[in-house]
Amino acid sequence: MEHAHTGTPPFTETGGRAGRNAVLRNAFQGIIPGLALSIAIAGAGFALRAVLGIGAISPLILSLLLGMAVNNLIGTPQGAVEGVKFGVRRVLRAGIVLLGLQLTLSQLVAIGGAGGIVILFTLAATFGFTVWLGRLLKVDTGLTKLIAAGSSICGASAVVAANTVVGSDDEDVAYAVACVTVFGTLSMVAMPAFATAAGMAPATFGLWAGATIHEVAQVAGAAFAMGSEAGEVGTVAKLARVVMLAPVVLALGMAEARRMRRSGQVAGNAAPPMPWFVIGFIAMVGIASTGLVQGNVKQVAGVATQVLLAVALAAMGLQTHLGGLAAKGPRPAMLAAASWVFISLFGLGLVLMVE
Repeated sequence: MEHAHTGTPPFTETGGRAGRNAVLRNAFQGIIPGLALSIAIAGAGFALRAVLGIGAISPLILSLLLGMAVNNLIGTPQGAVEGVKFGVRRVLRAGIVLLGLQLTLSQLVAIGGAGGIVILFTLAATFGFTVWLGRLLKVDTGLTKLIAAGSSICGASAVVAANTVVGSDDEDVAYAVACVTVFGTLSMVAMPAFATAAGMAPATFGLWAGATIHEVAQVAGAAFAMGSEAGEVGTVAKLARVVMLAPVVLALGMAEARRMRRSGQVAGNAAPPMPWFVIGFIAMVGIASTGLVQGNVKQVAGVATQVLLAVALAAMGLQTHLGGLAAKGPRPAMLAAASWVFISLFGLGLVLMVE
């Protein structure tokens, strides 16, 4: 009896530790195939962008499209499912946190009071208009909010960030990303032509582009086409708009919590979701604002952000079925088109008022 008593504890402790290690090892090994596939697809997205010379098209979009092509033409292997889920959940959030290092509070100051009013009012009005029209068109609430976020803030990044609290399916995310990509690209082509014909001043056009075009790359493509002054103003205005990603996602989380309480899905005293990556994003903005992150470090962080988000969207594509997209029908596309027209005209009106 004494021998059994003295020998059991060490044996149990060792076995428990070994068991935990085995579980972690198996979980990690289960993630590798899907994560490797997502990384490979994202790498192909970057390569395709370089080969085609289409700098204004984000590698995030190409990665999503390539992931969808693989899933719908070949099929995502069963062994890759866990790694793909890891890419959509964890890698995505890490990318959004790192995005904060590209933004500083001084960028908000640099656009001035008038520029800040244009950006804030255009964002808020576009989001509100899109949500209102989505109800009118009877578009699914979750998809409506994703289109609203992507149109009013920063395209694909805003769509995937908003979905962490909205909780729509991957087809909704892919549909919203496709919409903001198409209409943002149209803005990139049409707005410089309009500004040239109207004789718009470079700084005025830069503010208009930064306050209304969906993706950062699309803003740069449109604004720098009108000269360096327009390009610099447009880029700063756009980055100031991206800073609004954090408060909008938090507001969406609180709205979702209220909706769930009203429907009885959660207890009445349940707290709204507080996505950790939003706190991380805000912390990174704070660090970048101190001036400690400069030069090569900021450049490397920018590349790493793009890579992480591209991997996440490649993984999302690997979970997206074209049949699910087709089932959404034309109304969400109509909503995105109306949102694009609204933000373009509303933003133009405000810019002309404050110039």
